[in-house]
Amino acid sequence: MSSKFYIGNHLSSSGGYLAMGKKATELGGNTFAFFTRNPRGGKAKEIVPSDVDKYLAYAKEQEFGKLVAHAPYTMNLCAAKADIRQFGIEMLADDLQRMEYTPGNYYNFHPGSHVGQGEEKGITLIAEALNQVLFPEMTTTVLLETMAGKGSEIGRSFQELRTIIDQVGLSDKLGVCFDTCHVWDGGYDIVNHLDEVLEAFDKVIGLDRLKAIHFNDSMNDLGSYKDRHAKIGEGKIGLEAMKRVATHPLLVGKPFILETPNEDEGYAQEIALFKSWFA
Repeated sequence: MSSKFYIGNHLSSSGGYLAMGKKATELGGNTFAFFTRNPRGGKAKEIVPSDVDKYLAYAKEQEFGKLVAHAPYTMNLCAAKADIRQFGIEMLADDLQRMEYTPGNYYNFHPGSHVGQGEEKGITLIAEALNQVLFPEMTTTVLLETMAGKGSEIGRSFQELRTIIDQVGLSDKLGVCFDTCHVWDGGYDIVNHLDEVLEAFDKVIGLDRLKAIHFNDSMNDLGSYKDRHAKIGEGKIGLEAMKRVATHPLLVGKPFILETPNEDEGYAQEIALFKSWFA
């Protein structure tokens, strides 16, 4: 089996890029995710160009895969209140400028919650926001995350994500982050019908847009629309199905990011488990 795989987890950005890179290596990873600012919003940490340069050299030396930055949870591009939408647009615009310090990576975000406006209106607002902030020269690919569908979340179906993409002018700057817990909770049976789920994704969105995987087991039953992550092999998806996802030939070589309820020791164990599947 191909040894080309990338596995990591969410890391704190408080120490800078080089510190995150070294932490990823310490845990056994060769990629990682990080929040561009506090997950609940707020001002972003100042970027130190010398730290970025050291990280880029380190990442090349360690043969890291693409990073998967994550927008704060407070960014809701389809909020009912105009000031909240504007807050999100400003954060997104700032983050995309900051991402250019580490060119060619991924920026992942939850599409948003329409809070009673309806899916069609929510999708339109998300696309309008993306049309405001995407720019031709950007090297970052913005990833729409597949969502579990709790509450009024947009993105519970592949078709909803496709509709957003179709309304964005610079759609070549867009991709999708495939969250295993979310798609399971959203009703896609990746345990018994993984091939069929990926075929459906390809038909609706196109596998060329599937850029990264959030690799999480789920505490919930199929189609629960809840979104509660579990440690790998300890949830309703289960160890064998998680292994099939990790080693699927259509997914190997993409960055896999753990968002499981763990501390460092648990992440190191899950990363080692993932790597053992390719031994």
